[in-house]
Amino acid sequence: MQLGMPTLIELKTLEENAALCRELGLSFVELSMDMPEYQTDQLDAAKLRRIADKYGIYYTIHLSGFLDPCVFDKRVATAHTETALEVIAIAKQLCAPVLNMHMNRGDHFTLPDRKVALYAEYKSEYLQKLTDFRDKCTATIGGADIKVCVENTRAFQLDFVATGISLLLESPVFSLTFDIGHNAANDFRQQAVIERNIDRLYHMHLHDYAKYNGDHLPLGEGDLDLEKYLELAEKHNCRCVLEVKTIAGLRSSVEWLKVIEWERGIVNTRNS
Repeated sequence: MQLGMPTLIELKTLEENAALCRELGLSFVELSMDMPEYQTDQLDAAKLRRIADKYGIYYTIHLSGFLDPCVFDKRVATAHTETALEVIAIAKQLCAPVLNMHMNRGDHFTLPDRKVALYAEYKSEYLQKLTDFRDKCTATIGGADIKVCVENTRAFQLDFVATGISLLLESPVFSLTFDIGHNAANDFRQQAVIERNIDRLYHMHLHDYAKYNGDHLPLGEGDLDLEKYLELAEKHNCRCVLEVKTIAGLRSSVEWLKVIEWERGIVNTRNS
């Protein structure tokens, strides 16, 4: 099991992130495409490879949280899909094994007595767009060792989203990311979808959670049974992103792991 870190907003360059990754004894940096410097027109694969080689790390890629290939406007949906395909092409150049994505719940209409999700109301259109996205990603990845991993968010347990996830998982290039803090913050309602598809678990976002302090807490500062999740990650050979968002939080999380896990020989933080 290999551990990595997210790109941090405190650090202004990729090289700074890579240097911290190396210093902490981690294996990879998960590039965030929510940041302007990691958009497809800004990613220089040759430069990224040089940095990775210099610090002995590799990359995974977190697609934008706003990526939504199911929007009803065909031109907008096409742009989202084409962006994902461009990222796959970059991932091939970088030998990046994971593209992480969210499932967007779409917009809704607010009625006097309820909210109606438009993707649920127009489910056939929603699923057809997801099918098109799945098939194009599958064809573009081809035989490359890349997985598109769907991360649990608050939309995850909605019926139409769960159906969409099952549709994506019909392709071998799609798998699941288990974000344990998101699950806890949503009263563990996302766990059923993970458990139904546990054989497709491939990636994990690790951070702690406490009811009154929120999620993305450093490891050991919340209420989660972290050792249970580490064992789950080991069982399914997951890479794990220590998805805490500050340098101090990452340092303390690595120290927590040293105390709890290194003595048990479960975690191998370095790729080497």
